[in-house]
Amino acid sequence: MMEPIVLAYLGIALVVGLSGIGSAYGVTICGNAAVGALKKNPTASGQYLGLSALPSTQGLYGFVGYFMLSSYLVPAITWYVAAACFGAGLGLGLVALFSAIRQGQVCANGIVAIGGGHNVFGTTMILAVYAELYPILALLILILITGLIPA
Repeated sequence: MMEPIVLAYLGIALVVGLSGIGSAYGVTICGNAAVGALKKNPTASGQYLGLSALPSTQGLYGFVGYFMLSSYLVPAITWYVAAACFGAGLGLGLVALFSAIRQGQVCANGIVAIGGGHNVFGTTMILAVYAELYPILALLILILITGLIPA
């Protein structure tokens, strides 16, 4: 029979792994667009770098999730606490994964447009923030869940 701590570790692995994978994909999507845009408009490289960095934040949320959940990894963990760690980790991990990839696509489209001479940096940042709101909410839910776990 599986020990409850294994379920908790799985939740923590999912929050860190999925959020990190999403960020890696998101920044790579932007990086690819930036390389192409640099050929057309190398003077906007600072804007390309700024937009390319945005999807990396979801990985940071996963890292925060690890710190929030890791204190519950004790040998005497209950199934209730383990399930809370698993659910919170899975929830934030999935939201961060998809958010980072989709945010990377938004930013990449902005990078291409800037490379083509269009002044869309500010608008692209605003549109990219919309995708950012959901992993922030998922992180807040994780924090609220940890607040409900008995000490």
